Amino acid sequence: MINRSEWLEDLQKNVSELIAKSPAADIERNVKAFMGQAFNRMDLVTREEFDTYKLMLERALARVAALETRLQALEGRQTPVPQDGDTSAQEGSQG
Repeated sequence: MINRSEWLEDLQKNVSELIAKSPAADIERNVKAFMGQAFNRMDLVTREEFDTYKLMLERALARVAALETRLQALEGRQTPVPQDGDTSAQEGSQG
């Protein structure tokens, strides 16, 4: 007597073989090919490409934030230099 798991495996194998030989498998392959061509024409990206671009963007944003922080720190240490024609610093000392 065949045990239950062997029977299920045989059933699954037989169903898979039937589907592979049926017109449904051809239709499925044709639909997948058609959809693949349509997606290629729409310039869609794969999930892998999307994830790669997302990671690159996150890294770029982190670098921009770090550079902005560094720039603010450098600007904070800088002493203001009077511009030519700016007499406000001189007027204060004369008054």
